Amino acid sequence: MEANTIINPLVRKFRDIRKRSENICQPLEIEDYVVQPIVDVSPPKWHLGHTTWFFETFILIPNFPSYEVFDDQYNFVFNSYYETIGARVIRTDRGNLSRPSVSDIYRYRAYVDEKMTEFLNSHHMNDSILALLELGLNHEQQHQELLITDIKYILGHNPLFPVYKKEIKNTHKTTVEKRMLRFSEGIYEIGFEGLGFCFDNELNRHKVYLHDFGISNRLVTNREYLEFMESGGYSDFRYWHSDGWNWVKENKVKSPLYWHKIDGKWMCYTLGGLEEVDPDGELCHVNFYEASAYASWKGMRLPTEQEWEAASPHFEWGKRWEWTNSAYLPYPGFKKEAGAVGEYNGKFMVNQMVLRGASVATPSGHSRDTYRNFFQPDLKWQFTGIRLAK
Repeated sequence: MEANTIINPLVRKFRDIRKRSENICQPLEIEDYVVQPIVDVSPPKWHLGHTTWFFETFILIPNFPSYEVFDDQYNFVFNSYYETIGARVIRTDRGNLSRPSVSDIYRYRAYVDEKMTEFLNSHHMNDSILALLELGLNHEQQHQELLITDIKYILGHNPLFPVYKKEIKNTHKTTVEKRMLRFSEGIYEIGFEGLGFCFDNELNRHKVYLHDFGISNRLVTNREYLEFMESGGYSDFRYWHSDGWNWVKENKVKSPLYWHKIDGKWMCYTLGGLEEVDPDGELCHVNFYEASAYASWKGMRLPTEQEWEAASPHFEWGKRWEWTNSAYLPYPGFKKEAGAVGEYNGKFMVNQMVLRGASVATPSGHSRDTYRNFFQPDLKWQFTGIRLAK
């Protein structure tokens, strides 16, 4: 009886999270599953296979003696970046995988889900595996957000601008009156502490000293960013980092991602199709270079991740991943786990900037104010936005 009270909720949670990944892909046509327009966007079918491979590789194979691998080749196909696990298809070639087919991958998911259910209800499941299971579930939720952002990039770069879901409306508007929240210099604590899940890069909780600072109570809107564009922000080197200015010139950038000037109007591709840019909508799909340049144009700056976390209880967050002015580095006392799991975060702590918060694509229950997202400064296919500080 005791085993059922522990295991059955795990089975339900596992099935619910796994089903959501498939629900995200339900509106797609078969052809949509295979496309990889750029290296940072993986085909939807690869996400479905990779998240399944995670449970097979890290939980079933080492812990379930009766488990038989679904296909020996899948370790090569669906390993993402784990050097410990062995060779893999290089990231740029994921879109070349016409095989395994989409139907093969759904069979793979069904097979592993069935075996995971058997495992979670067996005596082989024990407390020592709980942390790894929780990591696997949160890993799948990360890929659910990536699925949404990657699907948007795939469809948003189709010249027909196909609709992902007709019922999706772009209703993310800012109605809060803008003001600066003031915080006094002093010692603040940041980092995860307490019960529940967190990634290793959120540990350990520690003290930081912050000078007086102000931070906006709301995100930058499309209207505000349009003022930057129309004032020549993309053609004035004074506002840009050197690397950012090179990026602007090399790519001839003049607007956020998915914006198109059509018949004198700024239009934007959304998951509900092509729509006119809503001036009161919260700005989305800008990279660190653009965020920093806009802040400079305003005579302000981006917050550090320490400032953001200290101030986060005092403003609404969660609609956009918010760029900070902090490099992605380990917290004091950070330790990489042994084996392949240790490759999850630690080896990426170089040449990346931290984003805080969450976005409209983040699964429910997967956000917290200590979460540290991170990307290279030129990337903007995620649902990213700007919050100003000074």
